[in-house]
Amino acid sequence: MTDVRDHLREWAMPHVLCPGCAHGIVLRSFLEAVDQQGIDPDKLAMVAGIGCSSRLVGYVDFCTLHGTHGRAPAFATGLKLARPDLEVVVITGDGDGLAIGGNHLIHAARRNIDITVLLLNNSIYGMTGGQAAPTTPAGAVASTTPAGNSEPDFDACRLLLGAGASFVARVLAATPMEMTKVMVEGMKHRGFSFIEVISDCPEYYGRYNKVGGGADMLTWMAGRDQNVTGPLSSKKFVNHVPSSIPPPGITTGILHCEERPVFAGIRGDDCNGS
Repeated sequence: MTDVRDHLREWAMPHVLCPGCAHGIVLRSFLEAVDQQGIDPDKLAMVAGIGCSSRLVGYVDFCTLHGTHGRAPAFATGLKLARPDLEVVVITGDGDGLAIGGNHLIHAARRNIDITVLLLNNSIYGMTGGQAAPTTPAGAVASTTPAGNSEPDFDACRLLLGAGASFVARVLAATPMEMTKVMVEGMKHRGFSFIEVISDCPEYYGRYNKVGGGADMLTWMAGRDQNVTGPLSSKKFVNHVPSSIPPPGITTGILHCEERPVFAGIRGDDCNGS
């Protein structure tokens, strides 16, 4: 195994992520997943749109494409059909992927394109000023909802299940080792893999909703975990999570996995990547 830092474009540093933003943790977990699989960097293509999460493709030394707002799944579809030999990964955010890019995302899932989509959900528009996003919970404060969001939020995983994604998972930025494990399984799966990563935005969501800084938000997140194989909140290392953290919990883990024909061909690997 190599040092994951070998996969970074050091000349692109320092990064522009805000202090406490967990997107850097997500990137590190992804690089670990790439390294564990021994993927040739020249055979890995990362596609992104616009947003805080989409900035991550600028820091990795792979084949990268920074496209237009919300269109990353469409660019990735064309790339995969033109170059089926490539491992194609989309990094998008909740605004980029579920608002302006919602149609592109659900139709890539419906077709079962053999790509992996990592959707980093921080429950708000972080890059453009803290506006309410499709994933901003009802009642949460944003710059456009100072009295609290009056609309219900999307459950991204349920949405993608309904659209036909053959692999659906949810992980927390607070659990990087679990995140890497699920990313490996998603990338090995043949078909459309959707992984929602619950991340944070201390700069806007944390301040507006009085959740605190980055460490506070990760702790808050960990205390709500309801992993399908055992909740994180039962682990000793998060016993310091305040008992005042309210439900609902966050269901995490691999939520769905099935084999079905992929667009432009049928692949036979099973859901465990074996």
